[in-house]
Amino acid sequence: MLESPLETRLSRHLALTFSERDALRSLERRQRTFRSGDVVVHEGESCDSLYIVASGWLHGSVKLKNGGRQILRFYFVGDITATFSIAWGYSAATLRAVSETTLFEMPKAAFGRLFRDHPRLGALLFAVAASEQVAMADRLTSVGRTDGFTRIATLLLDIRSRLRVVDGHAGSTFELPLTQQDLGDSVGLTKTHVSRSLKALEKTGLVERNARIIRINDVDQLATLVDFHDRHGEVATDWLPPVGARGDMDHPEMRVRGHM
Repeated sequence: MLESPLETRLSRHLALTFSERDALRSLERRQRTFRSGDVVVHEGESCDSLYIVASGWLHGSVKLKNGGRQILRFYFVGDITATFSIAWGYSAATLRAVSETTLFEMPKAAFGRLFRDHPRLGALLFAVAASEQVAMADRLTSVGRTDGFTRIATLLLDIRSRLRVVDGHAGSTFELPLTQQDLGDSVGLTKTHVSRSLKALEKTGLVERNARIIRINDVDQLATLVDFHDRHGEVATDWLPPVGARGDMDHPEMRVRGHM
C-alpha cells in the first residue's frame, strides 16, 4: 500500500510502526475534490470535521472590516486543515482551495481517538503544530517589522521549506499557484508593493521567476539576508512517549486510586 499524505509527512520526523501507519491511513476514507477557488468551509460556519490534504494548495483567511482579507496560512500535501475550528465547533477562518485540490475528510472524533490510541502520534502532531506556530510568529514579526522585500522573501523561503518536508526534494525550484493578491494578503502588502518586491528580489539574482515557477538560486544567502529560520525541516522527537505508551488512567493502580 502506498503511503498516505499524512503518513509521508510524519515519517520524515519519526520511524512509524505498522500500527501507527495503519491508524493514519484509517483517517483517509472519505475523499473530496475541490476546484481552484472553491470554499471548503466558511468563516463562522459550523464545522465538525478536519481535512488532510492529499493534493493541491489551500489557504485559510479571515475577512477584514474594510472588505479585505488576511491570509493566515497556506496548506500543502500532508497538512491537516480546518484546525482553526477545533476549539469551538465553528470555523474561525475561511478555508479555500488555491488549486485543484483533493482532501480526506476526517471527523474530529476520529482525530481525538488517534490521541487516545496512539499517544506517540498525538505528541508528534503537537510538536509539528508547535513548529508551525513558531513559523507563523516569524511571519507576523516579518509583517510588522520589515519591508516588502523581506516579507516576500521570507514567505517564499517558508513555502519552499514546507514543501520539502513532504516531497523530500532538495532543490529550490517550485511552482507557486498564488496570485500577487494572495501574496499581498498574506504579508500585508498591496499588489503594487508585491510586484515591486518580487522585481527587487530578481535584481539580486537570488530569485528567478518564469510564469508560476520560482527558483531560489542561493537559499542560504537569501535566508541570511532576511534572517529566515527554517522551522519545518526538523522537529525534535527525543521527548516523545515510547511506542505503546498509554495514559496514567490506563494503569490498573491509577484506576484503583481514583476510586479510593
